Amino acid sequence: MRNTLQGHAQLHRTAFEAIERLSHLPEKITVLFMASNPLDQKQLRLDEEARAIEEMIHKAKHRESVIFRTQWAARPMDILQAVNEYDPSIVHFSGHGSVESELVMQGNHGETRLVSKEAIAASLATCSENIQVVFFNTCYSREQAEAVVKYVSAAIGMKTSIGDEAARVFSSQFYSAIGFGHSVRKAFDQARAALMLENILEEDTPELFHNPAIDPGELFIVKP
Repeated sequence: MRNTLQGHAQLHRTAFEAIERLSHLPEKITVLFMASNPLDQKQLRLDEEARAIEEMIHKAKHRESVIFRTQWAARPMDILQAVNEYDPSIVHFSGHGSVESELVMQGNHGETRLVSKEAIAASLATCSENIQVVFFNTCYSREQAEAVVKYVSAAIGMKTSIGDEAARVFSSQFYSAIGFGHSVRKAFDQARAALMLENILEEDTPELFHNPAIDPGELFIVKP
């Protein structure tokens, strides 16, 4: 009897803590989509990715809770400017990545500008109060994701190169699941499943990283 009562008490505490966490979620969240495709790089269909994400958000149950903002032809200094301006819960980088785990952004004349993972992490550390997730939908970005989870709850990176179609399908399904009020872990798992449903053999390319103090299965961005 004592064990049963203790078990019920633990369940009540767990439920109360979960409700308490959800009660502190904002009524609306912003996804900041930062796209960069320098003129001297292979041209990607980043506009199609943004369109697919926006469409899936609009089909989601809690679509009124998600604001989708885009920053095109993104330059390094745009990171701080856009984060300060939009105060996002999710920052999404779309474009190229280098094999040295650098983010490929644009210079003033459309040329390639490489940004190190240390610079990205340091930048986000100065304005990460409301950022919960950083999504690197760029090639060779796992080390970038590992670096930023020191300052944010979770991050997604790619262990190798990722194709245009895979990037579009994976990211759009991830945001669809977020828009339905699912946890970051469930959204990530559904996005991998979407690649398999589309017979895109890159489901092992994306990786989810999280701060050691955070359980991504209990990390919700949109209030369900």
